[in-house]
Amino acid sequence: MQRQGRKRNTKNLSMAKVTNFFVALLLISSLLLAPYLSISEAADNSVPIVSGLSWTFYKTSCTKLESIIRTQLKKVFDNDIGQAAGLLRLHFHDCFVQGCDGSVLLDGSASGPGEQQAPPNLSLRAKAFEIINDLRNRVEKACGRVVSCSDIVALAARDSVYLSGGPDYGIPLGRRDGLTFATVNATLQNLPPPFANATTILSMLATKNFDPTDVVALSGGHTVGISHCTSFTTRLYPTQDPTMDKTFANNLKVICPTVNSTNTTVMDIRSPNKFDNKYYVDLMNRQGLFTSDQDLYTDSRTRGIVTSFAINETLFFEKFVVSMIKMGQLSVLTGNNGEIRANCSVRNADNKSYLASVVEELPVEEAWSDL
Repeated sequence: MQRQGRKRNTKNLSMAKVTNFFVALLLISSLLLAPYLSISEAADNSVPIVSGLSWTFYKTSCTKLESIIRTQLKKVFDNDIGQAAGLLRLHFHDCFVQGCDGSVLLDGSASGPGEQQAPPNLSLRAKAFEIINDLRNRVEKACGRVVSCSDIVALAARDSVYLSGGPDYGIPLGRRDGLTFATVNATLQNLPPPFANATTILSMLATKNFDPTDVVALSGGHTVGISHCTSFTTRLYPTQDPTMDKTFANNLKVICPTVNSTNTTVMDIRSPNKFDNKYYVDLMNRQGLFTSDQDLYTDSRTRGIVTSFAINETLFFEKFVVSMIKMGQLSVLTGNNGEIRANCSVRNADNKSYLASVVEELPVEEAWSDL
């Protein structure tokens, strides 16, 4: 019996050694391969994507795309981290209006004012548009005209999140640039105003297939950036909003002494330049800047989600990534639709000439036509 027991122990020990060997081999292999995978290749492939997009879209046509963008943005943010919030907001405002087609980048024309002239977009940072065009030029110099401005906006937003302290994640690519911009009215109808309550925001975003968790997670983008006083002074004057902390309100009145003050202040008083979960801590302490922020904690339908994100930053990051990937696929143009602009602010004179054939065949399981 003892001899048999020793044999079993020897056999188990040998199997354990073999198992450990293969585990070590897999680990070493993953470490060796990691540098050769782009961030989007390392994406969570369980997230469904729209037909025409791919996690590895530029694998052969522009292998250094993501490295070019991240390297340059790191230099930009080292000089001014505030630009990260501007680029993130640009992606939001592009996708919510007419889909993620780079239409917010287009200048107005004889047919009418562009999306940039709509009231919600007047405060978009001018520097953000300059950064996108600069990135486009750098990418074209390295790869030719194969990457759309809308893809560059999406990648810049992702890197803005990561380089300011947030999660790193892959995004599906292959968007084409739109040929038209939305009207001012269409822009107004698709961007929730800062004075909107939770009911309005939930209803507006439900039309884009976002659930309450998506709404609260995407609102977390307000953990970085600044706001103009006019976006919230109606909460201060003529009487103070009772849902706002009194000390917080008094401090805001110093920055914004009148209802029409042109000053600015940070969105997140705890860590204004870091992408983290402190925005939700602000809301729990009644220190949300906009009505659209604070009402997420006031409203019973979203209060629990705010609390869970305030307690668990990892959970917030996970949900934010899922919601961003969903948002980044709103009404995208792919394949032969749209164009690849030579200048992000102007439609090509002959768009058909620059629709490069970089569309790759997608596995059936990656296609998702309805968001």
